[in-house]
Amino acid sequence: MKKVQLLKLAHARSGDKGDASNIGLIARKSEYYQILKERVTTGVVKAHFAGLCNGEVERYELPNLHALNFLLHEALAGGGTVSLRNDAQGKTMSTALLRLLIEVPEDTVID
Repeated sequence: MKKVQLLKLAHARSGDKGDASNIGLIARKSEYYQILKERVTTGVVKAHFAGLCNGEVERYELPNLHALNFLLHEALAGGGTVSLRNDAQGKTMSTALLRLLIEVPEDTVID
């Protein structure tokens, strides 16, 4: 196994749903989707956002899009209308997720 930054395998978008951060993670290649499903679990995402996400993390699979969608509850300090954070709507949460290091099989070809 080798470690790679999630950015090499996926791109992402994020936004807010009240006090929840909504992050879409899309595989750069269809063959990367299985790796994302196996390695980017709710527990991994919760640990990655320790200190920011105080609630549950939910994951939804979108196999036809080769994508995963994560909802991080209690992650925006109340949400856009009440939060004093610089990123009250969670727009940078996708970039933060893409910094995650995950293990992939040694023979995985990454372009």
